[in-house]
Amino acid sequence: MTSNGAPPRLRQLVIVARSLDTADLLKQVLGLGEPYPDPGVAEFGLVNAVFALGDQFLEVIVPTTDKAPGQRFIARNGEGGYMVIFQTDDLAALRQRVDGLGMRRVWNVDFPDISASHIHPADIGGAIVSVDEPRPAGSWRWGGPDWRDNAAPGNFTGAVLESPDPDALAQKWGLALGLTPDRRRLFLADALIEFREGPADKLAEFGIHVSDTDKVLARAEDAGLRVEGKAIDLAGVRLVLG
Repeated sequence: MTSNGAPPRLRQLVIVARSLDTADLLKQVLGLGEPYPDPGVAEFGLVNAVFALGDQFLEVIVPTTDKAPGQRFIARNGEGGYMVIFQTDDLAALRQRVDGLGMRRVWNVDFPDISASHIHPADIGGAIVSVDEPRPAGSWRWGGPDWRDNAAPGNFTGAVLESPDPDALAQKWGLALGLTPDRRRLFLADALIEFREGPADKLAEFGIHVSDTDKVLARAEDAGLRVEGKAIDLAGVRLVLG
């Protein structure tokens, strides 16, 4: 449950990759629509592709400079899960809360249609966390002007983070988001964030509901990806279909 206000939504998950070929592969395997290339990510030394999945978003980012944080991530860890973007209806409260916790906000923006803050991954652990407040609530600037026309059916069911100390990581994420962990789980308005034991802090798994799981798995096998049960390994992330 939340410490105050409504629980946040899971709105966007991000993979960092060496090439936009990863975006092409995701589009092919998951049956996604046309992605949006957001020119704003050039500020971070990136190019990207943002796919709409229902009213949620799957993004692939690719570093374009050696100094980009995404490139440093790849140098340390390889390709993988990079960022989780939540939606809140009270970003002012979130900002006040994380400031009080001593967590650094490394990027903040306030546009008429959306406000957002990124929490430093060294402070929260596991991934970059962004919490955004779109106006109106159903909109999403980062998906581009035509995301509704390009959306594929489906939705995220959650994400999994791994850590040598999953209880501590769940506690930090819960404190930042105003949620109380329940057995290494954070219950969002529309999804579940789980924390499991692993060798390093890592955004390891995306849960995705698609309309035809068998066809997606067949396309993944045809593309030469590792498929185990209903899980697909791609660019350092396990996509678990449900």
